[in-house]
Amino acid sequence: MLESLLAFGGLVLLRDSIEWEGRDFLKALIKKSALCGQQIYVLGCEVSEEEFREGFDSDINSRVVYHDLFRDPLNWSKTGEAFPGGPLGALRAMCRRTDPRPITVAVDSLSWLLLHFPCSTVCQTLHALHHQDSCSGDSSPVEQVNVLGLLHEELHAPGPLGALSSLAQIEVTLGGTMGQASAHILYRKPQHRPTHQTQWFSILPDFSLDLQGPPLQSQPHPDPHTFLVDPTAHLTFNLRLSKKERETRDSLTLPFQFSSEKQQALLRSEPSQASSHILYEPDAYDDLDPEDPDDDLDI
Repeated sequence: MLESLLAFGGLVLLRDSIEWEGRDFLKALIKKSALCGQQIYVLGCEVSEEEFREGFDSDINSRVVYHDLFRDPLNWSKTGEAFPGGPLGALRAMCRRTDPRPITVAVDSLSWLLLHFPCSTVCQTLHALHHQDSCSGDSSPVEQVNVLGLLHEELHAPGPLGALSSLAQIEVTLGGTMGQASAHILYRKPQHRPTHQTQWFSILPDFSLDLQGPPLQSQPHPDPHTFLVDPTAHLTFNLRLSKKERETRDSLTLPFQFSSEKQQALLRSEPSQASSHILYEPDAYDDLDPEDPDDDLDI
């Protein structure tokens, strides 16, 4: 699935960490999109344009349009194109292009946007990017928009991480062991259960992906920010019986059970139980009429 991440469209969330940096992986996906003939728009917030383009050949760089927010994020120097709404306005303008070909929008990084804008505003912008009906104006919407969002998950609380995760069609969590990088891929397909795969890979100096074997079906990747809560802790009652309590329960005869003792007691006939008497003590308010109650019937 790693080689076809960009075939589904929508938001692809790239979650990296301090141990496993994800910018090289982002650049590898950008190169793959450029080789497929797509136009690339990069919203660069953390590194300069020269550093980001380093390692790409001229053919790849010709397809990359870099919006530099690293040096002048608020455009105080008036040297670049000013967009209403600042960086998020530039992000919205990327889907309003006259070229109808599929495009790839790379955000480096979403963590920078979350530190400067409310989480709800960032999520609304990302949601609008891959919906064609949200692009209005004179320009025509493109056929398909792939959004690659790099996220440094260790910088954020579980709330923003969960909000971005709910928007993403694909989540790629970078990790590894013993110097070997791996990508845990979570793919959400509409009306289907999410699928989990783990792919081992390496990135070549020219930012090509070298896949190490076929992808492996894996279990859901544990979220380090999620703490498991024991529902049986701090209860005021026991959910299980001890051995002694279980023996006491098994030896108890319930009232509605027709045991053999009850059956023998009912079948046993005794002289004292051959006849019975009804004792009635009238109440003070009982209506006792000494006359014949049927006197008015003329019988």
